[in-house]
Amino acid sequence: MADLKDLLQTADWKNEKHVPVIDAPGKIKKGEILNLSVSVGKQIAHPNTTEHHIRYIEVFFLASGEKFPYQVGRFEFTAHGESTLGPNTSTLFSEPKATVSLKTEKSGQIMAVSYCNIHGIWKNESQIIVE
Repeated sequence: MADLKDLLQTADWKNEKHVPVIDAPGKIKKGEILNLSVSVGKQIAHPNTTEHHIRYIEVFFLASGEKFPYQVGRFEFTAHGESTLGPNTSTLFSEPKATVSLKTEKSGQIMAVSYCNIHGIWKNESQIIVE
């Protein structure tokens, strides 16, 4: 039986990007709002078609010294060109990018997970130091 942790991928192996990119400052001051963005396909575009797309990105924060992470947000991307006329016939395509703000008094780790409907679950992490 497969274990979910063994299915999380971290290294891209194709010509499109799957790993979520976390854009956040490495350090913030205590009480300061942390603004961060997460995207898939920042350097190399990921396909965004009815047949092949990023379905969602989830962002978590694991405070130093704590056992379990907090879910910061889940961002679903549901427009991939489909319409009543068939696949890829709409002019509406959502982009796998999200921006979120949070405040913490502890240093910790931002974790992001993205889901590609064909290539599975991908993760990335970024350290945040609170001074």
